[in-house]
Amino acid sequence: MQMMTRRGLGWLSEAADLPEHCREVWADDPRRPYALPTGRVFDMVVLEQRVGVETFDQLERHHMPVGPVMADWATRQVGFFLVPGSRERFERTLSTETPEPPAYRYLGKDCVAVVPGPMPLSGDRYTWLRAPMVRLDSAPTRAVALAAMLVAAHELVCRADRYGEALSRRPAIARGEEPGHDR
Repeated sequence: MQMMTRRGLGWLSEAADLPEHCREVWADDPRRPYALPTGRVFDMVVLEQRVGVETFDQLERHHMPVGPVMADWATRQVGFFLVPGSRERFERTLSTETPEPPAYRYLGKDCVAVVPGPMPLSGDRYTWLRAPMVRLDSAPTRAVALAAMLVAAHELVCRADRYGEALSRRPAIARGEEPGHDR
């Protein structure tokens, strides 16, 4: 879990309708989540938790461009921040990667995202997997990398699920368990 920098806090609070109020709220309680409109300073791609965490891990492991990433543990969702207007590039990349894109929600103009405060604690509902450090740059590679790793992570999670199902259907003797012995 990470804490955001002052520059990251300044950038993120710019998304608020009242940026100064947002900064005051976070100065009083740096753990407090805040609802911010998307489409102005950032867009967000929201994924189911397992696929989202795996996508984040793959982006990090392969040293691919990734911006801020947050988790809402109560709803089991992960949100990836992109520069506003990234939807077309993201969706075009998804469609070239697979004919059946994984489930996601794209939050752009006229949407709202609840984001973690600058210093959430372990166990908080909203936390940063990667906190904002600076203003998001407009590099197109972030949306492309996210789309490509989303497809790869989804396939990996699906394969793991199929493997688990196949393993649980195998007879006990084939799994190496002795007949008549409970474990």
